[in-house]
Amino acid sequence: MARLAGLYCILLAAAAVAAVAAAGGESDAEAVSSYIVHVAHAHAPRAPRPHLLARAYNSFLRDSLPASVALPEPKVFYAYARAATGFAARLTARQAAHLESLDSVLAVVPDLTYQPHTTLTPKKSKGATDVVIGVIDTGIYPIGRPSFAADKCLPPPLNFRGRCVSTPSFNASAYCNNKLVGAKFFYQGYEARYGKIDETVESKSPLDTEGHGTHTASTAAGSPLLQLRQRQSCRHGAGARIAAYKVLWKHGGVGSDILKAFDEAIADGVDVISFSIGPTGAIPEFYEDAKAIGAFGAVREGIVVSASAGNSGPGEGTVANTAPWVLTVAASTINRRFPATVVLGNGETFTGASLYAGKPLGAAKISLVYAGDVGSALCEAGKLNARMVAGKIVLCDIGNIPQTLAQKGEAVKLAGGAGAIVLSSKEYGEQAMATPHVLPAAGVKFDDAVKIYKYIKTHAYPAATIKFIGTVVSSNPSSPRVASFSSRGPSLHAPEILKPDVTAPGVDILAAWTGKGSPSSLKSDRRRVPYNIISGTSMACPHVRGIAALLRQVHPDWSPAAIKSALMTTASDFFNGGEIKDMATGKEANPFDYGAGHALNPGLVYDADADDYVDFLCALGYSAKQIALFTRLGSVTDCSKSASSVGDHNYPAFSVAFKSDTDVVTQRRVVRNVDSNSWPRATYVPRVTSPPGVHVTVKPSMLDFSAAKTTQKYTVTFTSQRTGIAKKKHAFGSIVWTDGVHRVASTIAVTWPAGSTVAEMSNYI
Repeated sequence: MARLAGLYCILLAAAAVAAVAAAGGESDAEAVSSYIVHVAHAHAPRAPRPHLLARAYNSFLRDSLPASVALPEPKVFYAYARAATGFAARLTARQAAHLESLDSVLAVVPDLTYQPHTTLTPKKSKGATDVVIGVIDTGIYPIGRPSFAADKCLPPPLNFRGRCVSTPSFNASAYCNNKLVGAKFFYQGYEARYGKIDETVESKSPLDTEGHGTHTASTAAGSPLLQLRQRQSCRHGAGARIAAYKVLWKHGGVGSDILKAFDEAIADGVDVISFSIGPTGAIPEFYEDAKAIGAFGAVREGIVVSASAGNSGPGEGTVANTAPWVLTVAASTINRRFPATVVLGNGETFTGASLYAGKPLGAAKISLVYAGDVGSALCEAGKLNARMVAGKIVLCDIGNIPQTLAQKGEAVKLAGGAGAIVLSSKEYGEQAMATPHVLPAAGVKFDDAVKIYKYIKTHAYPAATIKFIGTVVSSNPSSPRVASFSSRGPSLHAPEILKPDVTAPGVDILAAWTGKGSPSSLKSDRRRVPYNIISGTSMACPHVRGIAALLRQVHPDWSPAAIKSALMTTASDFFNGGEIKDMATGKEANPFDYGAGHALNPGLVYDADADDYVDFLCALGYSAKQIALFTRLGSVTDCSKSASSVGDHNYPAFSVAFKSDTDVVTQRRVVRNVDSNSWPRATYVPRVTSPPGVHVTVKPSMLDFSAAKTTQKYTVTFTSQRTGIAKKKHAFGSIVWTDGVHRVASTIAVTWPAGSTVAEMSNYI
């Protein structure tokens, strides 16, 4: 149905163009857009080299388009052979519609735009020295960055076939080494959508001028500073290698470039791929999502793929990158904070957060005003009354406009203000965002901002100052806590698959930064720093890919699904003696917030291969053509032979969508014994914690493994018994298989159709 809707949109656009032509318009004046064209495997041309394949697809296009739609002449700018089968080209709507109608074409997908999901962290990838992590992001800035320095102790990676591409602004021979082993960039789809890249602002090269890619790459596999200082001998490993694939530019990245990056990364032979990128609007279906298709191609080749969950929390159903073949990572806090205290004239104090490191305000209190009383409640640039702001601290509101917290502080500074207080949204609850402001400023919680506002309105001469505490490492408040911004489950397109999978540190993470931009990303900010502190699920994702790299080196024969299983089933949702908390509510977090917990000898693993994922797509109701986008085998998938449901996919967690208060759902799983210490015999029994209102039955009640039987099947039946109890929309529990040594934990999340809905964002002050 979704594919028919897409074809309808293409045909509608074509009809509109035809109407213009009939009225006397010229056909060669038709609008041209970029599309990804997926070609049936049997009809795809063959070529020994990528540039020859692009030529072959140009011939394919000429042969496929009749004279009535042949102009303007379409041009192929990418050919895909590994992540997908097909090409990307600039086409008119009529050309796209005609191609969509051909048996040789599986789908024609408009090029979507994506955006980045913008050290005391427990990252341990230093042993994975022969593993290459491919980072699909904004590129990399290796100049003068110790995180990417060469290491004499590292031999070249054994199986990596990639290279670094040189340009006038990226000297590959000087910047790349046995740590940074690959660097490429992809822009043709972006330029087809947004026009030529302004090279006075951005570097058309692998060089990162924004910072996001450098930060994520160094978090995943950067060399720790302490290790670099100690590297007098070869006893200290330098961690995994890095291959950077630049796809994100000023306005984001487009699907054709992202898919080409996957194609190249697979050809280069990376071991892990990570991307911290999400859609700009609605979450697309898997068959419409270039990231999901590219990731499928990578996983089929044995490459672990991790992705950020997104920064659209705390509303439920906001999680992105939810394909079951992708390891989806949420964000949580660490035990390091950067507090700043707002002190009011009446003695009240409110502790927020700030990364301001310049000249402080001092102890003396100065005038405090609310931004709404001096020209712009949101502290918009050029709208504040300089006469009323000069020398004062301004309380800035939050709102639904494209404006960063740093831009609010900048607006106050430009108006002559002495400082700023910036509130977080009400939805963010206990989280105040730390920002590298260009003037003395602090972020505060919404509830605290309300109190500060009331103080301003009830005092004739309100005054305040801000004290900057610096770096604080403490177990109070407890950590980890799920970040308020972290996107939450359930998955919109497959609620039977629990997403996100795990959580990892993603709040106030210190890592390398570009020398081409400021820590605040403001043009007016002339500061340049080798390291920066930022937050996002983008920062959480590389922590997990670093651990995945270590697992890949230790267990090179494990599938990506087995590695994901080890991460999820050995994770913990208890830290420092208590449960993981949710910063948005201050209460205990649930698996839709953090997945299976905080990310290792797992004992048992839940494995899956490409055939299992095809069964999953069949269970979703995808057509043979839609599934062929992933398998690249043409329209040969016969879903009638697949009897499994979506919930039967061999996932390391259980997500149950009840249809009524008395519904009964059964799901099936297969586990494999991978513990060499207990080989060949092991016996596991389940410990069940049933979600409230649900009876859980596990059969059989014991799993016996032997040399002859390394895998075992079991079923779980979930019986809803919600009648008569307080009705909630979700409930949670777990199944833990144990042999007395290992603890193989699977989260249970259940959802009923009726219940409370997510409240819309409350009005601000």
